[in-house]
Amino acid sequence: MGLKDTTAPTTTTTYNRDVIEEKVGNIYKAIVIMGKRSEQINSELKNELNKKLDNFGTHNDSLEEVFENREQIEISKYYEKLPKPTLIAIEELLDNDIYYRQPEEEGNN
Repeated sequence: MGLKDTTAPTTTTTYNRDVIEEKVGNIYKAIVIMGKRSEQINSELKNELNKKLDNFGTHNDSLEEVFENREQIEISKYYEKLPKPTLIAIEELLDNDIYYRQPEEEGNN
């Protein structure tokens, strides 16, 4: 599933802490995992948006340009309506779509 096809809510949602903690075994580790994944998602979305906006190519700051670039405005609005990266990361953790490893536990094997 792609980032744009996510079922994550677009507004703030309350989650059961026990369900999140159950996925990893420790609520603090779960928060770290979701935080790192959220940073990855944010970086991916930012790079994708920048690539699309670079296609317009003009870097002049004029008032007329604002009215001419409706396509650019529509692309920006689309990305603004996507769920926040933190909400996508929580949804991925709950759906077991995040791969993570814990090096301190791997060393004990």
